[in-house]
Amino acid sequence: MSILDHIIANKKKEVLQQKELVPVDILENSAYIEKEAVSLSSVLHEDGNSGIIAEFKRRSPSGGRINESADPVSVATAYSEAGAAGLSILTDRKYFGGTAGDLSRVRLACREPILRKEFIIDEYQVLESKAIGADAILLIAAVLGKRKIQQLAGMAKSIGLEVLLEIHDERELDSIHGSIDLVGVNNRDLNKMVTDIETSRRLAPKIPGEFSKISESGISKPETILELRDHGFKGFLIGEFFMKQEDPGEVCRNLINTTIL
Repeated sequence: MSILDHIIANKKKEVLQQKELVPVDILENSAYIEKEAVSLSSVLHEDGNSGIIAEFKRRSPSGGRINESADPVSVATAYSEAGAAGLSILTDRKYFGGTAGDLSRVRLACREPILRKEFIIDEYQVLESKAIGADAILLIAAVLGKRKIQQLAGMAKSIGLEVLLEIHDERELDSIHGSIDLVGVNNRDLNKMVTDIETSRRLAPKIPGEFSKISESGISKPETILELRDHGFKGFLIGEFFMKQEDPGEVCRNLINTTIL
């Protein structure tokens, strides 16, 4: 089994446990259910925005322990002050050291649109995402069939969430459909855990123009962002590079200042 297979197998167990701990009716009574989400797609199309979606994560299967003691509110606030266009919060506990509570705490502290970075496989997680304060969810083509993507994306749209569909190769392009708001190209192969920016360059012209394009993983240099903008990318999801630094917010600020439109 690949690491991705292990993650999904564990996630199925987690979702079953979470459904028992926090029933749907409790989620439906969250204060965020009726609150209008902040549009990540709209922010990325605003003139002068940085395009940086700055991510908070403590560890990862590829990077190991990155910053186990980091506080999500402190880091996210620093990202916000640095000029990040959006925030991404990892909520997977076993493999990334995150929690849903991390996202809820950041929601109270920051106004930027928040992407819930999670391995979403069930409708329950979509509702949970809105209930904890997310504005957008991630759906990963590599772990979901086309029909399931349509089902989960449709539900997300019905409760006011935006959807970022993550793809990695040409075979996943046919998963893009009308309920998707943003298409993310993951430069990291989730099965082999190998990162290559060429993936974004190769797939960019094959993504329909009506979808906001996001490049994910392996981005750390200003020239990479400037080049990817020329390929039509509006957003750049950066996590590990920032989180490895002593001051993630300052490094984020410096990168933004050297790439601002």
